[in-house]
Amino acid sequence: MKKTLSILVLMIFMGLGFAAKAQNLQVMYDFGEERQYITTTFEMYKADKWGGTFFFADFYHNGKNHPNNYGMMGTYMEIERAFNFWQDSKLKNLSAHVEYTGGLGVIPGGFGYNINNAWMFGAEYFLHSEDYRNTLTVYALYKTISHKEQMIPLQFSIVWGMQDIFNVKGLRFCGFADLWWEENVWTYTLPPHTVTQFSFITEPQIWYNVGQFFNCPNFNIGGEVEMSYNFSGLSQCKKFYVNPCFGVKWDF
Repeated sequence: MKKTLSILVLMIFMGLGFAAKAQNLQVMYDFGEERQYITTTFEMYKADKWGGTFFFADFYHNGKNHPNNYGMMGTYMEIERAFNFWQDSKLKNLSAHVEYTGGLGVIPGGFGYNINNAWMFGAEYFLHSEDYRNTLTVYALYKTISHKEQMIPLQFSIVWGMQDIFNVKGLRFCGFADLWWEENVWTYTLPPHTVTQFSFITEPQIWYNVGQFFNCPNFNIGGEVEMSYNFSGLSQCKKFYVNPCFGVKWDF
């Protein structure tokens, strides 16, 4: 999960021209065949005169394949910074971008592993409808991953947000898609092990602000579907995965 908050706040920031900040907490249950665990996500975005800062942290809790683990089985974080010193110019929608990602996890049996540190540098471009209800940010980034071979050191991403879709107040469709090059050696397959050179993941989310009906606009219900190919982590082999999730979100 990531970047679902930043585009909403960037919409406010770019459209209304003042510094903005927002946070949310998401708690989701993952119904994926090899998942079946709870993920807690905290997101934060703050815009300022120099651009904006976004980060999120995922915490993964005891899952189907971790019967002897009674606490967290992993964590993952991303932190991004957009630099934009030309917010009053015709290029106000174009920003420089720097990003860091990394984390830790536990595989069945209690053995720990690292999610390799990655750094990204590049540019992002913000597109929007006239009323800012529909938004799209496009990223082109140079990506370097610690101790990983990369055929092409690049990542391309999109982040989108659509507010009040189908003219239903409080119904929001958002998400992201990432494509990058990274050599993955699938050691769970029989020798010779399968080697892949790229990874893809997308996580469309839909949220409905049910709190609007009882004077609590912070409360949302909804979920996401994680779709990935050649994506490393707890997956045991190269294949296409579809992992549906359902949960709640609280906007601060």
